[in-house]
Amino acid sequence: GNNQAELEEKTRLINQVLELQHTLEDLSSRVDAVKEENLKLKSENQVLGQYIENLMSASSVFQTTDTKSKRK
Repeated sequence: GNNQAELEEKTRLINQVLELQHTLEDLSSRVDAVKEENLKLKSENQVLGQYIENLMSASSVFQTTDTKSKRK
């Protein structure tokens, strides 16, 4: 009887460990996916920043000209 109970306990523990391993694998791949997405967004953000800078330098509104500062 006791041997059977021990065996069942071991089996239960092994199953728990396997389940935890799977959970860990899932979390790891999710973290990887998020990291990848983050890199993509970062570079998109850089492109947008550059684009905005270019627009601002092309627009006279953002240029600090002498005539404007004199008009203060």
